[in-house]
Amino acid sequence: MSKGLFDSFQISGSGLHGQRVKMDVVARNLANAETTRTEEGTPYRRQRAVFREVLEQRVQQQRNRLAEAAGPAGNGPTRTHPRHLAGLNPFERLDREGMQTAVDLAPDASEFRVVYDPGHPDADEEGYVLLPNVDVITEMVDMIAASRAYEANISAVQAAKDMFNQTLKL
Repeated sequence: MSKGLFDSFQISGSGLHGQRVKMDVVARNLANAETTRTEEGTPYRRQRAVFREVLEQRVQQQRNRLAEAAGPAGNGPTRTHPRHLAGLNPFERLDREGMQTAVDLAPDASEFRVVYDPGHPDADEEGYVLLPNVDVITEMVDMIAASRAYEANISAVQAAKDMFNQTLKL
């Protein structure tokens, strides 16, 4: 019972971490929405938080272990003692790694905005300025979605905590 409770805390904690990273990326994008020159000499390029489930890696590892236990050409388990087959249940409890969400940062490949502003210090000889590919409305929608997902994870932690407290009262 307690393993399931702590698993729910780990899952929600992973979600909280991922959404916090997403909100940080959105805040950085909004802060640089008008930055026309970075250290590379180009306008700021919008960053995206890309979520990747680590669970799929664990499922593949589990399949490999099951295939290995089946023996050559599927002739049955090479080790049939229950002690050797322990942990090969496809419904086994996943360890901490299998319940995490990895968050990677990826640059947005969309084109920079081009604006005619001949008085701007970064304007080219024709008077055009390259502006970042940050759309404030898109960033605000992403921020609201991340905020709501963050709140949902907090609610899940609170619900698990309440269930645990009710169990202790029995």
